[in-house]
Amino acid sequence: MGKKIVIVGGVAGGASAAARLRRLDESSTIMIVERGEYISFANCGLPYYIGETIQDRSKLMVQTVPGLRSRYQLDIRNLSEVTSIQREEKTVTIKNLSTGESYTEGYDSLILSPGAQPIVPDIPGLSDSSNVFTLRNIPDTDRIKQFIDLNNPQEAVIVGGGFIGLEMAENLAERGIQVSVIEMANQVMAPLDYEMAAVVHKHLREKGVRLILEDGVQAIHEGGHRIELTSGKQIKTDLIILSIGVRPENVLAINAGLPVNDRGGIQVNEYLQTADPNIYAIGDAIEVKDFVLQSQAFIPLAGPANRQGRLVADHIYGKTKHYKGTLGSSIAKVFDLTVAATGINEKRLKQMQSPYQVIHIHPLSHAGYYPGAYPISLKLLFHPDTGQIYGAQAVGAEGVDKRIDVIAAAIMGNLSVWDLTELELSYAPPYSSAKDPVNYAGYVATNILDGLVETVQWHEINHLVKDGATLIDVREPLERKAGFIEGSINIPLNDLRSRLKELPDNETLYVTCQVGLRGYLASRILSEHGFQVKNLDGGWKTYAAVYNS
Repeated sequence: MGKKIVIVGGVAGGASAAARLRRLDESSTIMIVERGEYISFANCGLPYYIGETIQDRSKLMVQTVPGLRSRYQLDIRNLSEVTSIQREEKTVTIKNLSTGESYTEGYDSLILSPGAQPIVPDIPGLSDSSNVFTLRNIPDTDRIKQFIDLNNPQEAVIVGGGFIGLEMAENLAERGIQVSVIEMANQVMAPLDYEMAAVVHKHLREKGVRLILEDGVQAIHEGGHRIELTSGKQIKTDLIILSIGVRPENVLAINAGLPVNDRGGIQVNEYLQTADPNIYAIGDAIEVKDFVLQSQAFIPLAGPANRQGRLVADHIYGKTKHYKGTLGSSIAKVFDLTVAATGINEKRLKQMQSPYQVIHIHPLSHAGYYPGAYPISLKLLFHPDTGQIYGAQAVGAEGVDKRIDVIAAAIMGNLSVWDLTELELSYAPPYSSAKDPVNYAGYVATNILDGLVETVQWHEINHLVKDGATLIDVREPLERKAGFIEGSINIPLNDLRSRLKELPDNETLYVTCQVGLRGYLASRILSEHGFQVKNLDGGWKTYAAVYNS
């Protein structure tokens, strides 16, 4: 006799679990209980429907209720909510949201995939405003789009500078709306480190977005048409999108006595079982381990949710694969830029007090002699002794996605920075260079680990120069007209050997160039002549992203 599996939530993880369960067993009863009207819809495509890049609403429906029901022989109960779990009896109470009727269903295994809900802070005046929205599902999308279509707003404020917030900023701007983004932190896009986010800040402003950092919403006035900020600034607006973040949907689990962590994530073991072995939890509602450090984390992403759904289905049918953790690979389109990250960022490594080394490079997306090459700003983090890759971030107009994906695969495969130099990646001038940016990152990292060069970081150099350190800019004089670090002296690289006697030999010298390459060459020349020297990692370009934007 087959099992009876009840799944709470029918979007990413829940739908994946249901489909996998059916593929593994034709005899089981598989029930999906979904509070909303729609299942298995494209959450990540919602901003692009509002912006009318996606014009056909039906394209957002990955699966329909009738389609999923007939293909996989599922018992789908949408517009229904599981209101309680009776663990001892192995039953759930379900409320039909259309009729108000409540009833119970038994289960052999229960999968919780309720997702996460948008954070809506208690802001004075919020409840009196009819032009404030959050974006989580199809009905939210319909409400926002209808409001824009009917009211033709001229000004919009997005509260929160995360991935969804910036995707909304772009899509509202595409519809001719003047957009302001308010972010309480000192940067947008938390997975990025500050100097990488600074590239995005500059691009947003170039695209006409009013970016307000390190400020928050104090109150909303005039029925949602005036926002008062913590700083006292006032902003007029016709539309407000709250994109502050999400929190796990955990009420059902908490009421059933299942443990959650301090951020509200349902706690699970390596097989994604809760404290009750008959109850699994997946997706945005759970606490995961980050793949790199194996520390506890909350990483709400669609890819991991789908993998978790598949793994739980396997475990229910006796396959003992375990969940290795979430890497946190993420990507977003921000106007003309692609912004992507994988693994652990520098902020997190500092918080965890983990030893690390960092490099910044600025290669072209493909061979420079082939038309249409664009620079990529790429940051790589790794262990200073073993070369273990911790994470990477990249920003650019082209070629960002495949470089971050390759590095993500390298992390999952436990490759080191030395291994990056040996990766044989596909090459033709329209697509890459003979030394792919991933290879190049490996070369730069291993030069440090092999003792060929020491580096100094963008946030350290100003203090050093102020304290009297010698900083040599080895670019050409013409290049310095576009900007240079105050206090630096200019000795072009090709003149360096002939001017060594001008340099002090009783102190550490610092060198800089445009992106770090000529600085490395200068470092080798100086080192071979007996000088102590450090190269400014990422050169002027990394430094200027922060200090010259």
